[in-house]
Amino acid sequence: MGKAKNLKNRVSSYFSKQVSGEKTKALVAKIDKIKIIKVSSELESLLLEAYYIKKYHPPYNIILTDDKNYLLIKITKNQRPKVLLARQADDPKSIYFGPFPSSKTVKMVLRRLRKIFPFQSVINHPKRICLFNHLGLCPCPPVFNSPEHKKTYRKNINNLVRFLQGKTQQVINNLKKERGMFSKKEQFEQANAVQKQIDAIIYITSPIRKPIEYEINPNLSEDLRQKELQDLSVHLKIGNIQKIECFDISNTSGTNATGSMAVFNNGEKDPSSYRRFKIRLTSGPNDFVMMQEVIQRRLKHAEWQFPDLIIVDGGKGQISSALKALKDANIIIPVIGLAKREEVIITQDFREIRLPKSSKALHLVMRIRDEAHRFAITYHRKLRSKFTLLS
Repeated sequence: MGKAKNLKNRVSSYFSKQVSGEKTKALVAKIDKIKIIKVSSELESLLLEAYYIKKYHPPYNIILTDDKNYLLIKITKNQRPKVLLARQADDPKSIYFGPFPSSKTVKMVLRRLRKIFPFQSVINHPKRICLFNHLGLCPCPPVFNSPEHKKTYRKNINNLVRFLQGKTQQVINNLKKERGMFSKKEQFEQANAVQKQIDAIIYITSPIRKPIEYEINPNLSEDLRQKELQDLSVHLKIGNIQKIECFDISNTSGTNATGSMAVFNNGEKDPSSYRRFKIRLTSGPNDFVMMQEVIQRRLKHAEWQFPDLIIVDGGKGQISSALKALKDANIIIPVIGLAKREEVIITQDFREIRLPKSSKALHLVMRIRDEAHRFAITYHRKLRSKFTLLS
């Protein structure tokens, strides 16, 4: 059992004539079939490998079945859960993850995750603010005097557990719901903090490219973007896609409503072409009418080159609004939506396209949608601030 970026080289090495070692020869002699699982990032591969080693106890992973050579992540279940390193799973009241391939690996995993979900890392924390608290990494005992802080900490620990279980998308979906709840309550600082957690998770679970890959292929970034566009084109069954425009609406119960247009050319964002709209035609909380207004106003600008594809943040209602705006303008442009809860692509004939979370096409659509959302909510906050100052 193991992981590799180049599967052909990894598997071939076991069948080479130069293979040495009795252990390897015995392993190869017992091979019945080879199964691979493709993941999105280096971090996910580490977590998956640890999960399968714990599940199957492979006899040939000697270094990982010797208690002296691996570490576990231990999460206690007491009132203030701690996240610790352990050599053995000897506490039935705690949750364990691992074994991990090396102590260096498990420490790297925790360093990354602690920046997203701050946690206490010692059994008996001193009753004072520590250095890690000042770095935003540790909720120290004094902050637990607040019921709100206790609730936030439990949420962070629950999300950390789900992440280590491999439920990355579930964690992101939960955070998006929490972000939306804060936005509705006009608690924009909290909403922004949750958005930073989402961004960090997406970042650390993105595929890692080594510098040498760019040296070998100077056009690697462009090639990756083209691959995303080609995959999307195949799934949508439309021709060449170069320019994509994505629209999103942001408002608080219909007030200070704004619309955004994010533009991507050849898979890369083009901020100079972004546009924002202050909603004029409706004062109530009607996202469908607002979406139609924004796209109608955009289509009046023929000097802005029309896109090959329009993406709307939402489902059938938002797609219908976009199609009505296009019909009124007598313009034909393919339209898709991205449903927020399950990240399902919905076509203009309302078919659902469910792609695996590792799909390059889905990554592209989500990246564009998230950029449009960020741009919309930024303008909405600006209008809210002006409104508050004038009130």
